[in-house]
Amino acid sequence: MVTVFLSAVSVTGQLPPETNAGGSVRSREDLQELLQYYEDALLSPAYSEEVKGSLSAEAARIRARLRDGDFKLGDRVVLEVQGEPGLPDTIPVEVGPKINLPLFGEIPLNGVLRSEVQAHLTEALSLYLRDPVVRAEGLMRLSVQGAVNQPGFFVVPASTLLSEALMVAGGPLQNADLADLRVERGGTLLYERTELQEALREGLSLDQLNLQAGDQVVVPESGGGIGANVLVLLGVLSTIVIIVTNISR
Repeated sequence: MVTVFLSAVSVTGQLPPETNAGGSVRSREDLQELLQYYEDALLSPAYSEEVKGSLSAEAARIRARLRDGDFKLGDRVVLEVQGEPGLPDTIPVEVGPKINLPLFGEIPLNGVLRSEVQAHLTEALSLYLRDPVVRAEGLMRLSVQGAVNQPGFFVVPASTLLSEALMVAGGPLQNADLADLRVERGGTLLYERTELQEALREGLSLDQLNLQAGDQVVVPESGGGIGANVLVLLGVLSTIVIIVTNISR
């Protein structure tokens, strides 16, 4: 998991592939390099079975991204095509996955990563337009629940930091237990506690956490002490940047 990724050192003495924190999305090359690191680590006797279980789960999520792509029903694509003002600036992802553009029809998104969507749409539209100038960004649907001011579903850029996602939901309540923060997918736990605190401190994006549409960030209520919560909240606030509301610029 995240903590394993950030702290593990392989038997060759190599650190995991570098993660550039600060709101980025992973390229296919980034994911392939990270997957290779995990696969090498799984063959090493230097790791415990617990650590290997975490590495195996992360490797499986990366394989799924490389195979299926990132776009799911409920996601959106922000799109700007130079010289085509009649196109909507935000298009919902439909079952397929695919998007449906007026005049141009359906464009499949299966196997497409978020980092690839601009190049993919440029290639698809080049069948109809000469040298199209395209700007595109993938948005993902995320649920933030629990002890936050405005729990619900939000559509945010995949480059959004985990700390920013909490603020999109209005920020933690005073009784929020950020030390017990967790992320779930379909009722299955993906990340919790120490690994998410590390992700907050490191400034990892939702994409870097391998999250997808429908994943749920849960902020439990505190059971008492506030010391750890204060420290984690300071870590959250220290990583927050101004959230750009006009993502289409």
